Amino acid sequence: MQKSLVVFGATSFVGQILCRYLHELNHDGSLKWLMAARSEERLKTLQSSLGGPHTPDFLIADANDDASLRVLCDQASVIISTVGPYALHGDPLVKACAETGTDYCDLTGETQWIRRMIERHEEAAKKSGARIVHCCGFDSIPSDLGVLYTQQQSQQQLGEPCQHVKMRVRKFKGGFSGGTVASMMNVAREAAADPALRRELQDPYSICPPDRKPTVRQNRITAVHEEDVDSWIAPFVMEGINTRVVHRSHALLGHPWGQDFLYDEAVMTGNDSKGKARARRTARGQSLMMLGFALAPTRWLMSRFLPKPGEGPSPEMQRTGFFDLVFVGHTRSGETVRTNLYGERDPGYGATARMLGQAAICLSQDIDRSEVAGGFWTPASAMGSRLIERLQQHAGLRFSTVLETKTPPRRGL
Repeated sequence: MQKSLVVFGATSFVGQILCRYLHELNHDGSLKWLMAARSEERLKTLQSSLGGPHTPDFLIADANDDASLRVLCDQASVIISTVGPYALHGDPLVKACAETGTDYCDLTGETQWIRRMIERHEEAAKKSGARIVHCCGFDSIPSDLGVLYTQQQSQQQLGEPCQHVKMRVRKFKGGFSGGTVASMMNVAREAAADPALRRELQDPYSICPPDRKPTVRQNRITAVHEEDVDSWIAPFVMEGINTRVVHRSHALLGHPWGQDFLYDEAVMTGNDSKGKARARRTARGQSLMMLGFALAPTRWLMSRFLPKPGEGPSPEMQRTGFFDLVFVGHTRSGETVRTNLYGERDPGYGATARMLGQAAICLSQDIDRSEVAGGFWTPASAMGSRLIERLQQHAGLRFSTVLETKTPPRRGL
């Protein structure tokens, strides 16, 4: 029996965007895929709304029903999960996939949950052959693959990797969904009650394999003016997950960029006095937001005004959204490599659905199990260049690199 790509949580906000993307992509019927969720009525409504040829079938499954998840795994070559917050709802499906040898992708940004899943289920995944790949959305595919691409260009054209790579957000346009807000609130709630978790969330290597954790101190971003990009910068809200995924990729790849590799992220706010003021407001605002999430009274108050699960940006905002990133890499010999990464559509939803869908297709169709064995991987360590190619062909991402060399680029490498 030919197994299918399965979208679990198909009726969620991101799930519906993903299903519409896969349906449009599958114009010739060559992609075998199914939708899954717990509500038959909502699945039928979604199915009817897709219209046209090659409309997918659906399965009923509940995140808290182990038997239905096992049935799902029996049908699936790879399962894409959009059911968050993952720390509240994600464990049973990861367990089922790890034990049955079913490949899995999701869009979580919850580092504490990822670490727990690795500790609980990695041995089962290695035994069964299941490839588990978290963080296949805006957090953290652009960061993970942007660093990989920058390092590949540096090594190919300069003959050495970058010792330090920094990602800077030049511009982006998009909105929050209720699912993202719920995940952030849950992380803050867990951290407020657990001092050990608060310490873990400060560790840039928290999801690296224990025997492959570097000890070099990573940079901490504050509101400062940076010459590399001629702009004031401020902390980037997704830095907490993205940096950890990049460091896990580096560890899983065998530290090809050196034990002293540095990586950090920030958002650019402008090079004038207004940019300085924006940088400081952004830094203060993020600190106050996380404090508000951590305190029960303010968390309750904020939840009344922020989007609820199932809510998010309008179709027009998704279509007109974008992200524009630059990666600046410095080699040990003083050369500079810049990678520009532009993505079409709202980063957290329109673009995320495309990245997530292509990651799952890549894992199931392009990556043989003889190349990538069972275990917990990252987008860069599992799929690397082949996913970069897919994203440029099918997901509206564009990678380009500029070298700022002190010596002529090496040839024949």
